[in-house]
Amino acid sequence: MAQVRYKRILLKLSGEALMGSQEFGIDPKVIDRIADEVACAHNLGVQVAVVVGGGNIFRGVQGSAWGMDKAAADYVGMLATVMNCLMLQEVLRNKGVNTRVQTAIEMPQVAEPFIRLRAIRHLEKNRVVIFGGGTGNPHFTTDTAAALRAAEIKADVLLMAKNGTDGVYDDDPNKNPKAKKIPEISFEQFIRQGLKVMDPAAVALCQENHIPVVVFDFANIGSIEKIVLGETIGTLVGAERHS
Repeated sequence: MAQVRYKRILLKLSGEALMGSQEFGIDPKVIDRIADEVACAHNLGVQVAVVVGGGNIFRGVQGSAWGMDKAAADYVGMLATVMNCLMLQEVLRNKGVNTRVQTAIEMPQVAEPFIRLRAIRHLEKNRVVIFGGGTGNPHFTTDTAAALRAAEIKADVLLMAKNGTDGVYDDDPNKNPKAKKIPEISFEQFIRQGLKVMDPAAVALCQENHIPVVVFDFANIGSIEKIVLGETIGTLVGAERHS
């Protein structure tokens, strides 16, 4: 078995990553590729947990723009994440990967409630665990949910998958062609510079719990395998790379 750097990872996927080139919903080819990447890491002996967003179906900010109460809109968004989790679970199971979904909002007919020790036990039994429902509370992003779950399961690293962005830049690369990629940065520098790649609350949680974050472009096939095997991919936030 290959020597892996990270033995337990938490992968954060945005709901938008599931859309592919569609305007909404799930692209079957995209979710199949995501499952392949997760399965590849799993087959290396890595314990894999996943947090999935729901932006491909509904976003809380979208509901607020329609005049919905912010908390109500956030709850709808949380339910959207569960739909994505169940879809990803079925694709993984069809690939022979033993998978469990745990949700922050209890819905026992479709998934387990989130129980920290049970989630850790699933990982120890070589099952992929997918966390849905965000934190279970409104006003928190799925970035924050990912950082929280990473801390609770004592993940070695949080992998922050982005769409079309291969790391952290000193400016928006979509607006500034001269923006420079930052290969690694401390938590303090990230917060001080006000970089927008991930929620500041999530960064603070990872800093407090000493969990490094790798920001990478999920469109680059094989990225997860390369990261867990120690290759330099994306931007490392919060820790020095090993030589």
